[in-house]
Amino acid sequence: MRVGFGYDAHRLAAGRKCILCGVAIPCGFGPDGHSDADAPVHALMDAMLGALALGDIGAHFPPGDEKWRNADSIELLKIVYSHVRGQGYTLGNADITIVLEQPRLSPYVPLMREKIAETLGTEIGRISVKATTEEKMGFTGDGAGIAAKAAVLLEETYP
Repeated sequence: MRVGFGYDAHRLAAGRKCILCGVAIPCGFGPDGHSDADAPVHALMDAMLGALALGDIGAHFPPGDEKWRNADSIELLKIVYSHVRGQGYTLGNADITIVLEQPRLSPYVPLMREKIAETLGTEIGRISVKATTEEKMGFTGDGAGIAAKAAVLLEETYP
């Protein structure tokens, strides 16, 4: 078994789509970045890559490469998971925490879990997504940004 941890953060910008775990969240702002800036998916990818010592998402999808501009992070997750599978591992479970002051994410958590499970071809019971605030402290608390953390357990597959 291999364990990985990932972290990602983005500024929030007016007029940007708010895509979290592949789910569109209706609001007037969203994470700003080179791709769709889906911070929880980025943290999940980094956790998977880290568990197998395969670098980070910046090494696989460089932010300076126009090929990845406005990329759909769910599609990038599929690529990362194909690397994981290629190394002889499969997802045991994933635990994702999203840190964002507004909007309330609890109504969207079931959809987020479904989207990640579907993307990885696994059971929804292996995917945890939680949302929290930082009680108005720091860059997430004052509404300037979003952060996400993810932990994964990868299990070696046997022929």
